[in-house]
Amino acid sequence: MKIIISNNSDTPLYQQIKGQITDAILKGELSEGDPLPSIRSFANDLRVSVLTIRRVYDDLEKEGFVNSQVGIGTFVSVGNTELLLESKRRLVEQKMTNMIHTAKSLGITRQELSEMMEILYEED
Repeated sequence: MKIIISNNSDTPLYQQIKGQITDAILKGELSEGDPLPSIRSFANDLRVSVLTIRRVYDDLEKEGFVNSQVGIGTFVSVGNTELLLESKRRLVEQKMTNMIHTAKSLGITRQELSEMMEILYEED
């Protein structure tokens, strides 16, 4: 798993890291049961505070993406397929909302947008 953070971004470091881990889970780059790096080694690799990584892991656990086991590690949650499916849908809805706003601001009609989406969907 490759995490890229930017000190120049307006997004806080923990949100950048959390977002990239969540994306990796949703895209299947991290599978159920896969271990995440230890807090200390992950913090060292990214050159951030262990508190930042702890916050990321705590948030991911509260949202059901990972499970932490004291003394063993943190793992991608097993059996949360419905949660993952709903998260994937929510991610697509967010991107579609942005797309619709852009299309409206450019004067593209709903019909044109639907046709574009149909063509692009078939190409992939």
